[in-house]
Amino acid sequence: MSQAGVIDDPMATSFMKALVGRIRAEDMYGAWERKTNEMLLDDYIVSKEERRAMPMISDPDPDTLARVETFFQAVGLAIEQETGLIASPMMKMSHEGFGRVILTTGRLVVFMKTLRDVHRFGFDSLSALAAEGAKAVNAAVAEINRFPEVARA
Repeated sequence: MSQAGVIDDPMATSFMKALVGRIRAEDMYGAWERKTNEMLLDDYIVSKEERRAMPMISDPDPDTLARVETFFQAVGLAIEQETGLIASPMMKMSHEGFGRVILTTGRLVVFMKTLRDVHRFGFDSLSALAAEGAKAVNAAVAEINRFPEVARA
């Protein structure tokens, strides 16, 4: 990471590798084989202008909810790769795009986040996407290291 949380090579992070892996795992018919990893992540990039053009309140569509869920599944996979513990995401979302996601390992909640305005879910750049994913992974790993006995229970 360089200055201000900007990641020099976002595609090299364990989180981004896990995210691309999760997306490619959904491709049962080979439709995305010729797409680059960056092309697969295009839906995660939402510029400030695009976000401003979206209504303040709106119901998230199924594709957006799937993207949010895939994002947190990738966080769980990156946590597992780093710690060897399975981190299962659980997401509860209202039809209006408000909710919560938690990741647990055994009896320990290692990550929790309140979600709002999910219909606007996205990041300014691949670097911002990688940084947010890495931030969630690092927070969870720190929690596992803080309570290792509970995490492994």
